[in-house]
Amino acid sequence: MLFPAALSCGVPTYQPVVSRVVNGEDVVPHSWPWQVSLQYLYNGYWYHTCGGSLVASNWVLTAAHCISSYNTYRVQLGKHNLRYVESGQKIINVIKLINHSRWDPNSLSNGFDISLIKLEESVEFSDTIQPACLPPAGSILPHQYGCYVTGWGNIRTGGPEPDILQQGLLLVVDHENCSQWDWWGDGVRTNMICAGGDGITSSCNGDSGGPLNCRNTHGAWEVHGVVSFGSSLGCNYSKKPSVFSRVSEFNSWISTIIASN
Repeated sequence: MLFPAALSCGVPTYQPVVSRVVNGEDVVPHSWPWQVSLQYLYNGYWYHTCGGSLVASNWVLTAAHCISSYNTYRVQLGKHNLRYVESGQKIINVIKLINHSRWDPNSLSNGFDISLIKLEESVEFSDTIQPACLPPAGSILPHQYGCYVTGWGNIRTGGPEPDILQQGLLLVVDHENCSQWDWWGDGVRTNMICAGGDGITSSCNGDSGGPLNCRNTHGAWEVHGVVSFGSSLGCNYSKKPSVFSRVSEFNSWISTIIASN
């Protein structure tokens, strides 16, 4: 089932602490239970490469630029600290990778940086593993709406990758502002979301494919964005907010892919 019934998605057993901390912090363990770690096999070892969001019992939403047909992937679910084996975690192999048909790896600014990953088996939902809610089709977040990006990406430009899942508060920058010449200009499209750009908090390398989590009026969290790209000048660069694929643009695509595969 892609879009679970009300209150069966987006309401973690362990509630996140939604403080005004803006430069990143350790999350409450398992407070973002749809967050996954996408990992690839290299020389006999598995390495974290991107984030993702569990959207159905055997499907994960991530970014197309995270995916290479040359790699073997697996997904870790129910994780807090990637260094240790944890109670409630699950490791499942990937059997199918489906990028959006309009994704062009040579033109990131064209958008469509979104992919679905089919898992080898369905996972049972639990306190530590739960599906994400997706936003209503076509929904647009207002300017300065507060959301949280989560992931195991670098703490800062060129910095270390944390073992513990991180969260950071980002304020949405609407398209009118984000497309100004001294921000992203024509490098952002309407099928994207900008968030951040204050020079303090952003997504970073290793966060790609992970969720932009925004709470709706009913108190449930929805994954409004998939981490796509940031500035080549650094992860926390002023007027260069993190850019996400806008999930509400792709509801039909997500439903169609899951139904037909």
